[in-house]
Amino acid sequence: MVTPLQPRDTQLVSSFRQSAPYVNAHRGKTFVIMLGGECIAHPNFSNIVDDIALLKSLGIKVVLVYGARPQIEHALREKGIDSHFHRQQRVTSEDAFTLIKQVVGRLQFEINSMLSKGLVNTPMQGASINVVSGNFVTAQPIGVKDGIDFCFTGKVRRIDTQGIDAQLQQNSIVLISIIGYSVTGESFNLSAEELATQLSIKLQAHKMIGFCSELGVLDEIGQVIAEMLPNQAQKRLNELEQSGEIMTGTAIYLRAAIASCKAGVPRSHLVSYQQDGSLLQELFSRDGIGTQIVMESAEQLRQATIEDIGGIVDLIKPLEEQGLLVRRSREQLEMEIERFTIVERDGLVIGCAALYPAKDGITGEMACVATHPAYRMASRGDALVNQVSKQAIKLGLKTLFVLTTSSIHWFRERGFEPGDIGKLPLEKRALYNFQRNSKILIKGL
Repeated sequence: MVTPLQPRDTQLVSSFRQSAPYVNAHRGKTFVIMLGGECIAHPNFSNIVDDIALLKSLGIKVVLVYGARPQIEHALREKGIDSHFHRQQRVTSEDAFTLIKQVVGRLQFEINSMLSKGLVNTPMQGASINVVSGNFVTAQPIGVKDGIDFCFTGKVRRIDTQGIDAQLQQNSIVLISIIGYSVTGESFNLSAEELATQLSIKLQAHKMIGFCSELGVLDEIGQVIAEMLPNQAQKRLNELEQSGEIMTGTAIYLRAAIASCKAGVPRSHLVSYQQDGSLLQELFSRDGIGTQIVMESAEQLRQATIEDIGGIVDLIKPLEEQGLLVRRSREQLEMEIERFTIVERDGLVIGCAALYPAKDGITGEMACVATHPAYRMASRGDALVNQVSKQAIKLGLKTLFVLTTSSIHWFRERGFEPGDIGKLPLEKRALYNFQRNSKILIKGL
């Protein structure tokens, strides 16, 4: 007797299939992951380490940069050593630096030990991860700024990209601490955000990833902002700094992400270190769970090409079966593909519309308007109407009409008015299906 699959099994299969394009896209790419001290101190950190190990097993090249701000602050307070910040950078005295090196060294041992796990019945069973640290970062002192001597606080001077690449090619995880070494044999305290930024840029990383206590960057009402362009991220960073949130995980990440993105790093992600699995959900699902900073949106409104035929078919087929759209064969779509505009998100066609100019050169039909069920609450439909309207105006058309059986009010809300068959172009009147009895809606351009 065959036991039927439970819903959770079906969900597992569906999720696994949806993640496949991202597994393929990420394989062989370099990710720079910034681990703040708050992230390392949180109970969920062991799960994050397991997920990082999974990234490596999927063929992703991982560079880890770790900070230690809360651990350093705690150690300094215990020893009664005074330390302060100026322009988001710690002024590091000799006494403070001695203690900082001890804290950073201890964290390095802890991270190494966690990445060395291999217990049976754990996510890292059989992982066999090599972790490499070294003098990959050459530092130099900041010196005196605004009349303040930063002492042992430094900045990145050079990164040994060849050395790091060599270790990544050997399937090792490269672990970078905030201690940098100078050509004079000295060492300096660096900021994790500068390190992550410079490593992402110099290594031409595909992604930079950071962690914060929230799900991602939040807007004014506490909602996660799924995607931001650099100028939008800068505006949000300015708002955070003006409200006094200068050294929060979100602010630190935004500074690094903005700089990385402007220098050519395609995407930077911010996820929660408190929510189990947030890293995997962000990287291997279409909508993610956190915030990403991108130079261009992951969602594109563009002219369709022949390669989009399959995606359009998948999008409109359920609507055709419900009688909401007129059936179109694949061959017809191939012949008319230049008439289609699509909304694409990470390779998935989530919206489409077509423009058919009439022979009179005055009127055009907007047809085959569809959006993916999971994306109907956003403004993709509006974007399609606006784009098709712009195309019609560019062609010199004066009016745009649609034939619809179920979306009458939706089109009315977007400026279309009821019309009759006499308003249609002659060739469309001859083809009008009275049995279908579609409503005619017209919009002036």
